[in-house]
Amino acid sequence: MEFVSRHDLKRADNPLFIGILANTMLSTVPGVSGAGPTAEKTLLTPVLDAELITNGAITSLPVRPNTPTGCPTPATITRAMMELLDMAPLFVNAGLVHTPTVPCLDLYGSPGEDPRYSDAVPAANDIFLKGEFLGRFLSRYSDLLVIGECVPGGTTTALCVLRALGYPARVSSSYIKNPAGIKEEIWNAVQARTAGFNMDHPIDIVRITGDPMMAAAAGIASGSKGRVLLAGGTQMLAVAALLKAMGKDLPGIAMTCYVRNDLDADITGTGQAIGAEVFSVDPGFGEIGHPGLARYCIGEVKEGMGAGGAMFLASLQGFTVERIRHQIFSTVSRYH
Repeated sequence: MEFVSRHDLKRADNPLFIGILANTMLSTVPGVSGAGPTAEKTLLTPVLDAELITNGAITSLPVRPNTPTGCPTPATITRAMMELLDMAPLFVNAGLVHTPTVPCLDLYGSPGEDPRYSDAVPAANDIFLKGEFLGRFLSRYSDLLVIGECVPGGTTTALCVLRALGYPARVSSSYIKNPAGIKEEIWNAVQARTAGFNMDHPIDIVRITGDPMMAAAAGIASGSKGRVLLAGGTQMLAVAALLKAMGKDLPGIAMTCYVRNDLDADITGTGQAIGAEVFSVDPGFGEIGHPGLARYCIGEVKEGMGAGGAMFLASLQGFTVERIRHQIFSTVSRYH
């Protein structure tokens, strides 16, 4: 398989990588998210990922950015690409439990609630409108906005939003064994609670069933006057589906081949149903010489923190496959 699935896109003059940070209380449900050593500690992950990408190290806790099996987190890959591109990332706080420790633009959102019991994002429309303003502002200075995210538990809110929009979607997971049964139980509970609710507008669906990242990302993409690339897997498919339901232009979506080829999900089919073009990156982690990275090939982690989009951007900007792989290997090797 080729490194990138499409080669004919125009190089950007002044690209910008945006990382949207948010929480959903669904990540604290045992078994939903593998993005942390415990369910409760998943709430810290966005802050720690932003530290790693910004500073090159996690500074607020004595931890390494690897899973218990030694698999480097996607944030290490994104950090590698920011170094290669000599790019300063821009983080956006859409709704976090813990205060960020790196500079962030703040949309003054609150963490997402558990949609089984209450509306998930009561201020969804406000976050969306602030995102639109931010998208308009940033696109005056950048000709390509690459939007990534860190929301532990976000594939479960993505499932809820996609299903509420009418797509028979299945979603991926950071676990090798996808906890699909738990996610379906959550969706069934959300569907039962919201039966008869008025969800005619896409933002109502985010408000009732989604998470703050979705409102922020949809707003930024909607407000941008230039090119936008959504960097992620099923969570960004949900954002694209929201934009389609609003009648907005659809950005492309860039992700790793590990999430696109996930047999537990249907990335390609859902993307086609939405009408969004899905790009993929095959970094060849099985042959790169790092046992932790090789675990991506067996389905661990797969994608996150805009890693696939960051690699796609590096290729778009003219860096060779060899240079990109060398940068990733040297970066992740620092943390062992």
